[in-house]
Amino acid sequence: MKKKLILLSIFPVLCLLGFGFYYGLYFYAKTRPKLAIDSANGYYLYDNKGEVFNGKDEEWISLENISPYLINATIAVEDKNFYEHKGFDFLRIGKALFNNLKSGSRKEGASTITQQYAKNLFLDFDKTWKRKITEAWLTIQLESHYSKEEILEGYLNTINYGGIYGIGKASEYYFGKKASELTLAEASILAGIPKSPSNYSPIQNEEAAKRRQSIILNAMVKNHYISKEEMEEAKEIKLSYVGNLDQNSSKALMYYQDAVLKELETISSIPSSFLSTGGLKIYTTLDQEAQKILEESMNKNLAKNEEIQIASVMMDPNDGSVLAILGGRDYNKSQFNRVTSSKRQVGSTMKPFLYYTALESGFTASTTFTSEKTVFTFSGDKTYAPENYANLYANKNISLAAAIAYSDNIYAVKTHLFLGEENLVEFASRLGISEKLDSIPSLALGTNEINIMNMMQGYATFANEGNKIKPHYITKVEDVHGNVLYEFKEENDNILNKSHVYILNELLRNCYNKNFVDYTYPTCSSIASRITKKYAIKTGTTETDNWIFGYNKDVLLGTWIGYDSDKQTDNEDSLMMKYFWADAIENYLKDKKDNWYETPNNVVGVFVDPISGEVAKEDTKNKTLFYYIKGTQPNAEDDTLEEAISAMKQQ
Repeated sequence: MKKKLILLSIFPVLCLLGFGFYYGLYFYAKTRPKLAIDSANGYYLYDNKGEVFNGKDEEWISLENISPYLINATIAVEDKNFYEHKGFDFLRIGKALFNNLKSGSRKEGASTITQQYAKNLFLDFDKTWKRKITEAWLTIQLESHYSKEEILEGYLNTINYGGIYGIGKASEYYFGKKASELTLAEASILAGIPKSPSNYSPIQNEEAAKRRQSIILNAMVKNHYISKEEMEEAKEIKLSYVGNLDQNSSKALMYYQDAVLKELETISSIPSSFLSTGGLKIYTTLDQEAQKILEESMNKNLAKNEEIQIASVMMDPNDGSVLAILGGRDYNKSQFNRVTSSKRQVGSTMKPFLYYTALESGFTASTTFTSEKTVFTFSGDKTYAPENYANLYANKNISLAAAIAYSDNIYAVKTHLFLGEENLVEFASRLGISEKLDSIPSLALGTNEINIMNMMQGYATFANEGNKIKPHYITKVEDVHGNVLYEFKEENDNILNKSHVYILNELLRNCYNKNFVDYTYPTCSSIASRITKKYAIKTGTTETDNWIFGYNKDVLLGTWIGYDSDKQTDNEDSLMMKYFWADAIENYLKDKKDNWYETPNNVVGVFVDPISGEVAKEDTKNKTLFYYIKGTQPNAEDDTLEEAISAMKQQ
């Protein structure tokens, strides 16, 4: 209490000193060169063909072409003394500081429009003292060189209106009209968004947007911009929202843009301020045709369930180029990017990591364990009782190939415990999985939460035959003069044995192989008729999550579907996801040849019984080609390698 009284007593002195210091800096700034802000913080995003697909300052609107309602609403709610101060509203700052000291909190802020515009001229949004000092200096420079009208115009053309930057685009996006045509009701809705773009977007949360609108309209009355009658009339108007920039605009492309900008923030070679670069040209890995295919497949296959959400990534596994993403169903309704920001339990999609380590440790496609209801007992009388899907068990020995085709949980846990629980943790780290995984029996069944892009990195290593790559969206960044500020350097370290990867990829093909129809069905039997090319595929299911990863040499497609609320999914949800995946990857590859992997010289193929893994006899039903490192295959005197390869090509 005593400390607080001391602070309150010296507060006026501090204010006077700050006031004098500021005006000294202000007059010094007038002697410095004028900042060029017309292209500051502008960026242009290019796809992998060099075509612009989005630009932050493409549509600069002059102040006279912006509705007075929008201008007045913004000033009333953000900075009512905008035309009186010189960049900092000292009375407002003093009041906020006094109230915060009194309450012991930091609830009140006092940023002016000029300060916020200075923030918009920056690329990053960290909160270091260096950043704050630079930001304050920029504010002073802006005020010393530019008129209030120029500052306000720049602010309105760069502010974030819910992922839409600038009032010109925002007007088109939300209301399908020019900024000059905005009504009082529309303008007061838009003016409310910048305070918290994710919360006050009327498309995402109209109720919150209307509450914010009411605050703004009251501020406009208080500052004599409108009458009470006009306020009440504006509150009652029922607004409709377009939610698109144009008829052909993607509802999911903004997720890709957000992911690009998030990656941009991590690149240390990009100057912290756009002022030193005059804007940026960002070249990305986006394939707009792939993006279109993902969205069309989503709209077709998830149409029956409007509530369910999706995260999907299409990637070139050879270099990590992210070709397309879906961060959700509709950016207009939810700007939460599930590709970059969500972590979910990965379920059985963890098993290929386990089974590669098993192959490295001497397992073969024919290695068997008994699939039966099992209770595992550990020290201290601890038990673990995993279950197979639908409680279906072979109640006999099954091969590793069958365990993968059926996604048998008992086999997976037995393998995991046999190899040692640390083995899987270490291997996942080797692939680039950055999450801290638990060395527990259930890890083999994917009980840890992992981000989809992290899983894509792991699966890409299988898809490219053993090389560790770095998933990325950006290939190059230039300033507006063409000077290269950053260029992606490909990381391509070989970390896995190509022969073991080949065998694993062949095993993952069996999840839609009709030869495995027995006491149950392979996990992807439902999409076998939709597939025309060879793919390695693995699905995963938990109570709340459905996953699928699948690939060949050309492309890797990973997808999650589920509910943000963690509501349980059902069989229909899982089926929708598989249909989505099959349609998307088949459409992407429809004009490409079937590009599967060549059999390594030290790998041989042998016909076996698919369930038992034993060498096939003449009367063996559904004999299937399994692959082995030479010397580890079962005795197969009647089958030559040439015959096996010929049979493989006919499968």
